[in-house]
Amino acid sequence: METDEGDETDAGVSTTRKTFAILEALAETDGLTITELTRRTGLSKSTVYRHLATLTDMGYVVERDGEHYVGFRLLEISEQARNRETGYAAAKRSVFELGQETGERAVFTVEERGEAVYVHRYGSRSNTLIGKRRPLHTLASGKAILAEWDDDDVARFVAEKGLEAVTDDTITDPDELRAELERIRERGYAVNDQEHMDGLRGVAVPVYTPDDDLLGALGVFGPTSRFKDEALHEELPARLRDKADEIRVTLAYG
Repeated sequence: METDEGDETDAGVSTTRKTFAILEALAETDGLTITELTRRTGLSKSTVYRHLATLTDMGYVVERDGEHYVGFRLLEISEQARNRETGYAAAKRSVFELGQETGERAVFTVEERGEAVYVHRYGSRSNTLIGKRRPLHTLASGKAILAEWDDDDVARFVAEKGLEAVTDDTITDPDELRAELERIRERGYAVNDQEHMDGLRGVAVPVYTPDDDLLGALGVFGPTSRFKDEALHEELPARLRDKADEIRVTLAYG
């Protein structure tokens, strides 16, 4: 009997989604039993068991004392993503230097599918945020990236992603966002004033390749008690621009 090709394709997509639902659930916490995975994913216990057996056999999941964890095999794949662009590796050193020099948390962020993604980070629990996605309009680095887009691309972003309110200070009005992006273009840096988390401020600048293509954004953030106006609008933007220029020079001349 012939099998409909579309049915086979749909079944394959469904299986893939289940696999990644399990991996994402494991990535969100530190060890889960099969019962806990069943509850978190909404999949049947037999389905979870089958997928875990395959993932464990391939090295993407490890099991210890009845609990399952993401395996180091995934690290190999994630490192390829972080090293995909030569500039990403160059940015890693700048992030480390920024963190050392300022004593604050430093980040290098890129845009993927309309979201901000942390590629490199310096600071407490830094490794736990690598690869995490955040709304572009809530971060200094995200707004620095948005400011590089033309009006049509920004309008498309707003229509597709919306402007969710993460805090009371998040920009949620499209006209206000457009005005904010224009200010960023004029002064060359972006500021996050408690728009992503209460009590937290940040500043970021765009990073360019030698060909003037946008690579990502370099930023630092910390508590409002230390991020006063002078630091936000004078000291830190100048330091960030220097680091962004260093990345560009490194890419041009090695």
